[in-house]
Amino acid sequence: MRQTFLLIPILLAGCDEKTTKPPAPPAHAETIAHESELLKLTLTPGAQHRLGIGLVHVGGGSATATREVAGEIVVPPISANGVPVNSTTNLQQIGSQQAAADAELARASAQARLARIALDRAESLVREEAGSVRARDEAAAALAAAQAALGAARQQRRLLGPAVASLGSQAVLWVRASVFGSDMGNVHREAAAVVRTLGEAGAPRSARPVQAPPSANTVAGTVDLYYAIDNRDRAFQVGQRVSVDLPLAGQTEGLSVPSAAILRDIHGGEWVYQKTAPDTFVRQRVEVASESGGRALLARGLSAGAQVVTDGAAELFGTEFGAAH
Repeated sequence: MRQTFLLIPILLAGCDEKTTKPPAPPAHAETIAHESELLKLTLTPGAQHRLGIGLVHVGGGSATATREVAGEIVVPPISANGVPVNSTTNLQQIGSQQAAADAELARASAQARLARIALDRAESLVREEAGSVRARDEAAAALAAAQAALGAARQQRRLLGPAVASLGSQAVLWVRASVFGSDMGNVHREAAAVVRTLGEAGAPRSARPVQAPPSANTVAGTVDLYYAIDNRDRAFQVGQRVSVDLPLAGQTEGLSVPSAAILRDIHGGEWVYQKTAPDTFVRQRVEVASESGGRALLARGLSAGAQVVTDGAAELFGTEFGAAH
């Protein structure tokens, strides 16, 4: 029995000698204390090289103040006094009104043409002393009345906007932005706005301000502002909801980072990866005040001089959650 006990340490020692130590992983995640869902990522230099990690220092910056509001793509009128066509318009009703207006325009054009012919004939008879001056004056009055009716028919048709069949093929569309009445005084009406599709599916697009008939929503307390946007590539559809960044008076000062450093999760949260120690990165929540020219102005979340990841930020996001990027 004593010999048996002496063999156990010897056997265990032999097992330890044959056991090889596993290589250190290139990256591992470690839970940190201040927020349970955040992890501290430690990457080897080789892993950082493979992910293409690039760092920048957080610095100061300024940008034009903006206010994000809801917008809707509408069809501009075909005359200065027309009314835009939007998704709440009854297209069947307006189509019927357009058909009636087209018919009235054709009738008025024919009446004006006949009145012109009658006047020319009456003037010719007067010159040949074969007709009365009164008949010529009556023909001139009839032509004036016909031309007035033609002008009214044309204006009525313009007020009804483009033909319903052509609404989806407009080269220029308008964006109706709803602004709270209390914010109207802060909006810089002469400056262009920035239109974004919901979900950031497309690149932001500039829209110039245009004049339109006044409109507002008394229930919501909002006033409508209109901006023209180029739609030759058919990127927008009538009735589409968009986000509109309206320019405000003055400049906003704050900390600035490249837009490439900003990550957004499925809930709309905005994050950056901050280097907190050698080879160590922590995802930090931030709030973006505005973006312009490839730079993001931060409202909160970082301090001046901090190092954040630009190139490779999405790859770090995938490393943290175990998803390939």
